[in-house]
Amino acid sequence: MDTFQLLILAGGVFVTLVIAILAFSGPSANAAQKKRLEAVKARHSGGGADVIEQQMKRIVATRLQTPSEGLFQRFIPNPALLSARLGRTGKSIPLARYVQACIALALVVAAVLTVKGTPFIIALLLGVVVGLGLPHFVIGILIGKRGANFTARFPDAIDLMVRGLRSGLPISETLSIVASEIPGACGVEFRNISDRIRIGKTMDQALQETADRMNTPEIQFFAITLQIQRETGGNLAETLSNLSEVLRKRSTMKLKIKAMSSESKASAFIIGALPFAVFLGLYSINPEYMGGFFEDVRLMIAMGGGLVWMSIGAAVMAKMISFEI
Repeated sequence: MDTFQLLILAGGVFVTLVIAILAFSGPSANAAQKKRLEAVKARHSGGGADVIEQQMKRIVATRLQTPSEGLFQRFIPNPALLSARLGRTGKSIPLARYVQACIALALVVAAVLTVKGTPFIIALLLGVVVGLGLPHFVIGILIGKRGANFTARFPDAIDLMVRGLRSGLPISETLSIVASEIPGACGVEFRNISDRIRIGKTMDQALQETADRMNTPEIQFFAITLQIQRETGGNLAETLSNLSEVLRKRSTMKLKIKAMSSESKASAFIIGALPFAVFLGLYSINPEYMGGFFEDVRLMIAMGGGLVWMSIGAAVMAKMISFEI
């Protein structure tokens, strides 16, 4: 089997894996929920000012980007989405630096595997998988930690706003109090909201920018609640108190579901990690025997097929133990 056939085989395995993941992924509950929230927001806001503001943001972003970022944005399918994802980590990670790290990691992994005797096509494919997957996984962990920190303190922040409103303070002042009193990501986001209001943005704009960046249902509920209450009137303190109670009950339900599904998740992790652990154990005992998987074409095909079916099984198990609240 020559290099061209190996390339076709590797491409076929990759395409099969992508098709299997897409087939079992199904519709995104988060995307549907976000679409419903945007529809509610659209019914209570004018669209002209939002369109102009989005156009101004794109113009400013185009002017501020570096030449390397402009070069990468030509080849990345959706650079705006990736930049927003990096921003949700709460850290200053430029898009160009992230792409450079992915490329460097892929090249290092491919070079190490090639030196160890792995065929170049297989080494390059594994390098691309690691170079794209590992940074994406790390960014996902950072986003998850920051989102969890924000969600855990968000009901306390709303309760603090309720006490301020009931004591007679205006809403802008309560936002500043929350920014100074609540630690962590929640305080930082409320500080950003307060700063945007001070420089001339409306409260709806400041809240929606924060909601778009955090991309959590809790902050979306908060932004829409304030926007609807501003237009329809009513007791804002009572409305926010009810919202805080709903968010606390939602958090409690999440913890209950996490506890009930922990056994299934542990079983899925053990089943998924067992073949790799056995392979590494046998490779450490007898490298010559297990080294055939990187030299013999038949064993490479068998390993590729096994990885595809394991990926399908992992996707099915992930859907079975995933619950949306």
